[in-house]
Amino acid sequence: MIPEIKKILYVTDLSKNAAYAFRYAVKSMQAFDADIIILSVVKSFNPVDEIPVAAQMGETKFKKARKQALENVRLRLEKRLKNYSTRELNGNQKKTIKDKISIHIKEGDPAAVILETADNENVDMVIMGANSKDVLSYTFLGSVTKRVLRRIRKPVLTVPVPKGSVELSFKDDDSL
Repeated sequence: MIPEIKKILYVTDLSKNAAYAFRYAVKSMQAFDADIIILSVVKSFNPVDEIPVAAQMGETKFKKARKQALENVRLRLEKRLKNYSTRELNGNQKKTIKDKISIHIKEGDPAAVILETADNENVDMVIMGANSKDVLSYTFLGSVTKRVLRRIRKPVLTVPVPKGSVELSFKDDDSL
């Protein structure tokens, strides 16, 4: 018997392909009456690069700038979620989507953070866009996607961008 899907981890890098994958996350949320955790991972500085930058800026200013960068990602995601709700969901689902979606912004190695979040949040499924920048997209997935697929013990839906013309953004070039 297939386990119930009650919690979905949707991973976004804020690209158009991730916006296309978000539609699958929302459809899955509706079909399974599940909750969605939106996860965006901001890659950490390499410690070798971080020390000179922090020394040049001053440690306090550097920490404040990093914190502001994470907050900017959160604000972009909240705006895009609101735009999505307004444009693609009818009025009675707007409240539902707000109640069923939470946003997590984390810093670190993207694959490691995705795997850790999937375990810690006890999600039933992960949905992420497949890197499809070239003709070999079905053979070569993005490095983060590959690393996640090799180590995860949960079902993963990787969503490639289809061939041909498709609306990937939310008409204001904001991707989710």
